[in-house]
Amino acid sequence: MRLRPLIEDIVNDVNLYPNVEINNISTNSRAIKEGSLFFAIKGSNHDGHEYISDAIKNKVSAIIANKTLKNLPVPLIKVKDTRRVLSKIASKFYKNPSKKLKIIGVTGTNGKTTTSSLIKSIFDSAGIDAAQLGTNGLISKFNFYNSSLTTPDPIYLNELISMLVEKKVSYLIMEVSSHSIDQHRVTDIEFDTAIFTNLSQDHLDYHRTISNYFNTKLNLFKMIKEKRKCIINFDNKYGKMIDKKINKETVKSSINLKVDFYYKSLTCDMDGINGIISHDNENIPISSDLVGEFNAENILLAVSACKIIGLDAEYITKGIKNCVKPSGRMEIFKKDDIKIIIDYAHTPDAYEKVLSSIKNLNKGKINILFGCGGNRDETKRATMGAIADKYSDYLWITPDNPRLEDIDKINNQIINGIKSNHYSSYKDREKGLKDALGTLKNDDILIVLGKGRENYQLIKNERIFHSDYEIIMEYINEN
Repeated sequence: MRLRPLIEDIVNDVNLYPNVEINNISTNSRAIKEGSLFFAIKGSNHDGHEYISDAIKNKVSAIIANKTLKNLPVPLIKVKDTRRVLSKIASKFYKNPSKKLKIIGVTGTNGKTTTSSLIKSIFDSAGIDAAQLGTNGLISKFNFYNSSLTTPDPIYLNELISMLVEKKVSYLIMEVSSHSIDQHRVTDIEFDTAIFTNLSQDHLDYHRTISNYFNTKLNLFKMIKEKRKCIINFDNKYGKMIDKKINKETVKSSINLKVDFYYKSLTCDMDGINGIISHDNENIPISSDLVGEFNAENILLAVSACKIIGLDAEYITKGIKNCVKPSGRMEIFKKDDIKIIIDYAHTPDAYEKVLSSIKNLNKGKINILFGCGGNRDETKRATMGAIADKYSDYLWITPDNPRLEDIDKINNQIINGIKSNHYSSYKDREKGLKDALGTLKNDDILIVLGKGRENYQLIKNERIFHSDYEIIMEYINEN
């Protein structure tokens, strides 16, 4: 592709720039080669402008930046917002692939992965060729992507969607993080619909206030195609706010209210969720191995999404039944009469939902092992300590990706929210987990929160191997 067609929407006069061939776009100077267009983006840790000289050494063909730089041997296009321009050009470079299939965006503090997985399972049951993109990478017949980001950057995102279009995939169910919305990773993605799971305190180290966080999420719903529907969890107060603030038709789901989709009957226990969902005088029976009322909310949202696009109830029932629990999310392991649950929960709201569900369903002693991430929102640490304390008989406080922060400092901030003295504090998560497992007796339960199936700890600037899952499996397999 030539440079001028790529930049015609962002410059006043394309004729001021040579119409060089562009066969690659990148934000990484090390990936630059002849024919590349380099985007110099200022991030939180690195400034792409500092790598322009490296891009030139690698024979870059053109540069887009938000600074004026003189005497460069290649054309430089100065723009106000490099991230916004990257989104636009990435979509154009890959020939606007999001217009060629249907995309369902799923956003919210918690529940994105589970809701997406449920929809994917229903599509599978209906014989619809769909892909799922999010925390667990790309899930489809064509797995060409894995990432630590919930939503990839616009270059890779458009490349992936282009590949899915080439493979004749009909639907993409995509988790959409607040960071990706704010950083314009999805600004030029064409969504057919969006689903709101919930919103609670998280990422305030980035967004600063809950209001900013909400307004960022809200932007996704303003991006939906005209005359398309948005699906919202009406039990969450922010769902009600979205309903009032967007000029789109909303489909409401609720466990507590008789809205568009609701439970006519519902039972939740440690063996799963069973119920009947009512919509327009139609009853849809559901049965799932998922645990907890919060997962009943996720099921409602998935059913709503699939029903409004016209899928029959039989496919929905089958898809919910067949959906495998996402790894690391309310994943239950058993040894005799002892239960161990690992869950990715890492926010106060997720703690409240997970722990209240288990407290109501378990008869033995409840142990909780958890920690809080470093270089993230400090204000939630004491709150999470207080919630864990409320639902536990004993707490095991351990590191959970401390990054550059002091582990003792993080643990002490958690302890500030704990009223009881039934806790132990560790600087080593592996030791804490092994000690916790060693105390368990019949009917006891150990809830291991924060990391799910992650296999690393972020300590200082190192990614060190650690797996809660492997430690638990060693315990279970011991004689």
